[in-house]
Amino acid sequence: MLLEHRGKRPVVPESAYVAPTAVLCGAVVLGERARVLHGAVLTAEDGEVRTGADVVVMENALVRGRAGHPVTLGDAVLIGPHAHVNGARIEDEVFVATGASLFPGAVAGTGAELRINSVLQVNSRLAPGTVLPIGWIAVGDPARLFSPDQHTELWEVQRTLDFPDTVYGVERGTSMRTIMSRQADFYGAHRDDRPLD
Repeated sequence: MLLEHRGKRPVVPESAYVAPTAVLCGAVVLGERARVLHGAVLTAEDGEVRTGADVVVMENALVRGRAGHPVTLGDAVLIGPHAHVNGARIEDEVFVATGASLFPGAVAGTGAELRINSVLQVNSRLAPGTVLPIGWIAVGDPARLFSPDQHTELWEVQRTLDFPDTVYGVERGTSMRTIMSRQADFYGAHRDDRPLD
């Protein structure tokens, strides 16, 4: 499904393929021979999503562009099933495995591998060619790699990256009622989306 959002329409070259159950919403620009498989969602909320050539976005992945944090996928990138790419830049020849997550301001360098259920945190940069192991978290610029059992050490780095401001534009400690009221207003813009033929 192709949707116009905030007056912007997806751009799909003739050489690309978008599955009938996939969604491209707003300022989404696919590269040559891009493939967007069933259930995947590429949504440009108020920041563009742009892919390079020979990119495959697999089933049920979410790719979300944000203001100040558009999504750029380089050439020859794989976004695995159930992956979450939110306001991140992914350089050429990067492998993003099933369930991996990249958050706003994150950069995955050329040839990096983000393995199953790994996380590249906000404002963090994974060096080219780095392998982020299954379930591990990369934090900082340059990113340090942490196993899931290293929460205390991870938090010492992560807390300085300001997730609440980067993702929601609020200070740490802002109530969920305030955050979600703002999010409900923001996503309410989808009421005006228009399906395209």
